[in-house]
Amino acid sequence: MLIYYFTVAAKIIIFLSILNVWFLRFNKPTPWRGGESKSMKEEFETYGLSHTIMYIVGTIKVGLAILLVVSIWLKDLSTPAAGAMGIFMLGAIAMHFKADDPNIKSFPALILFLLSVGIVAGEVVLAGL
Repeated sequence: MLIYYFTVAAKIIIFLSILNVWFLRFNKPTPWRGGESKSMKEEFETYGLSHTIMYIVGTIKVGLAILLVVSIWLKDLSTPAAGAMGIFMLGAIAMHFKADDPNIKSFPALILFLLSVGIVAGEVVLAGL
């Protein structure tokens, strides 16, 4: 049963983290922004990505975060949402490497990636019970 609580906690942590980044801190500097960026728009410019791509990525990440919370009750959504979120987090890590950021700037994306993998693994374990 502990694995169930882990997956629920991981889903909530990812949900809150994504909402924090894309709504509360969108136009604010953070120690995790790529390059010397002070906002999400500057960060995507640092990565050589357009504002259109930024809004598409943000919409998808927020949508996946919502699906993760909904998957607490609708289990079939869990693995696809967590898997896709994990892929996006790998993309975020790759962008930090592309910008020659110190490894520490990739830490939040790494944590969300590991939580996403943990959710997928947890769902596999729970399906076997």
